This record gives sequence, structure tokens and C-alpha cells, in this order.
Amino acid sequence: MIRTIGFLLCFSALALGQQNSPLDGLANLSDAVSKRASSADVSGGNADWIPLKAGSTATLADIKGAGSIRHIWFTINSPSQFHLRELVLRMYWDGETDPSVEVPIGDFFGTGFEFAEGVGQKYHSWWSLPITVQDRALNCYFQMPFGNGARITLTNDGTQDVNNLYFHVDYQEYRNAQSVSNEGRFHAQWRHELTRAIPESESAAKNVDGKNNYVFMEAKGKGQYVGTILNVFGLSTGWWGEGDDMFFVDGEKAPSLKGTGAEDYVLGAHDFGGVPFSYGLYGAPVVGEEKAGGRSSVYRFHLEAPIPFQKSFKATIEHGHANHRSDNYSSVAYWYQAEPHGAFPALPPVSERLPALQPTGGPGNGGSLSR
Repeated sequence: MIRTIGFLLCFSALALGQQNSPLDGLANLSDAVSKRASSADVSGGNADWIPLKAGSTATLADIKGAGSIRHIWFTINSPSQFHLRELVLRMYWDGETDPSVEVPIGDFFGTGFEFAEGVGQKYHSWWSLPITVQDRALNCYFQMPFGNGARITLTNDGTQDVNNLYFHVDYQEYRNAQSVSNEGRFHAQWRHELTRAIPESESAAKNVDGKNNYVFMEAKGKGQYVGTILNVFGLSTGWWGEGDDMFFVDGEKAPSLKGTGAEDYVLGAHDFGGVPFSYGLYGAPVVGEEKAGGRSSVYRFHLEAPIPFQKSFKATIEHGHANHRSDNYSSVAYWYQAEPHGAFPALPPVSERLPALQPTGGPGNGGSLSR
């Protein structure tokens, strides 16, 4: 019942906000052509998957002309405990050579952040309007327009082969590029940082300019920010959610959008009551203990009112009030913008993508415990 109410509230927000509701436009007839790139067995048999050897890259879709990707689905059978951070999803629009999307596949779909001894990464089911996970089925509904071709690849940075990779890329072909000439291109970026506590003697327990904040993303050009998934692996004891979000639009020195805490940014309250939840636009699918080693995963999608920018945009959040905590942060930011986009930070090797407890000097630090 709660989930249904959450969906209806989100649905109403979409209908009243800048974006149309998911059902708007279904009666509008179109001359687009529906297509799908998939792992289907071309022989007509039932081997509807492809293997992905260690160290190799598979091209999942190589589309010509103009169109828009409307849905992507994956399910993966891999012997590796950490395949969700070993496999890297990349997307290229309009013939570009630098990807507009570069994210470990588990993080792109908001799952696989949890780690368990002897088990490795754990899938967890959750849902939102643009992304859903049901057991081991991964779905994305973000619209991804292109005017002159689209290419999607998946790279296995691990040491073990993926036995079975199943996928669908559902898209529409358009007659000409004019159909998408005014639409921004979809972008998603993974970031990771071992945050360091700023002593209160240096910060005076205040932070007005966002210095030393954790950065979700930075962009140059014209576009709009549509959301973030944030993972916090605790390296300190106590509640991590007091850090304020601060968004800087078009080069401003002081943030025009400033929040009141991380739990508030994802539209929760009071430490989430210690209970996981997921709704259409916001949620906390993983709520960990407030101690070193606790794992939390939260998200916020601005589909009701994307945050526009004309020249630049920088999305940040404090790690604890005035950045006084040391924790292991990772995130995926999603946005649309006109190309070209700025260079992404280099994706670290697999060994640096997996969180581990380590001494950092933060409050109640967990020491050198193993993952």
C-alpha cells in the first residue's frame, strides 16, 4: 500500500511539473520505427546470450542515423564475486570518441554496492521511475536521444570470463536528425572518493563555499541535471547523513541550491528510521548500521524539475557536517547536455573500486579491519 501511494504521488508530481507523466503522449501516432539490439540467438536456437571474456569488450549496440534508446535490460551470469564493479558500461553518441556514459554496471543500476564476506557483491531489488532492479534483472528507462548514431559497449575488467550476458537495447529510429536536434544527450558518470575529515579547528564547523565537498559531477556547456545515486561505506561511527547538498550553477561562487542534510536531499528524514525504502523519485534501498563498516545506498531523481544550466554545473555534497567525517563515497550522476562534454575523471582499476575499511582519522574510525 505504501509503495502504491508513493508511486501515485510521484506520478502526480510528474504530471504537474516540468516533465510529462509516463502515460502522456501514448495516443500520439508516430512514423518512428521500433528496433531492438539484443543477445538473441541468431540461429533461432535458445542460446540467447553472449560470453564476455576477461579483458575484452563487447559492442552491444551500434546504431546508425537518428533515434532514441527507450529501454535497456540486462541479466548476468558470472562466476566472479565482484562482476558488478568489474563490468563497465559505456555509451557514445553521434560518433564521439569519449563516452558520455562510463559507469560500472552494478552502480549504473543502483545495485551491487553491498559486499558480504565469502559472497562478494549483493544484488538488491529496488524500483524508481527511471531504473528498476528485480532480483538479478536490471532495467533502465532513461530516454537517450542521438542524431548520428549510438554505440553501447560493455568491458570486462575482471580476471574471470562472464559465462552468460543477456541484454535488450530497445530504441526508435527516426527519419532525420531534426527530431532530436534540440534534445540534450544522456550522460552518466561514476565517481569515488575516500573522503578525509576536516578538523573543526580548520573549518570552524562551517562550510559556506563547498570547499572539500564530495563532487557528484561537473559539466561544461548547456544541460540539465536529473539525479544521483550515492553509496556510503562507513569508515567512521555515528550518523553520516548531516552533510548538505550544494549545487553551483553557471560558475557561481556560492551555491544557489543548498540543502539541509544528505537524508533530506534524498527526501527522507530522521536517519530513515533505520528502514530501507524506494519510491519513484527518491529512496534509500540500503540502510546500514551507523558504525564503521555500515553500508548505505540512497538516490534522488529530479524528474519533476530537472536543474538547468547554461554554461556549467557542479553538484556536490558534504561528507558529514562541514566535511568532518571520513568515509568511502561512490556515486553515479545522471544528466543531459549539449555536446561536446568535458573529459571525465579516469576510471580507477578494479582494485580501487572495491571499498575496504581502513584508518582515516575520522570520528570513531574503524581501523584496518578487512572488507
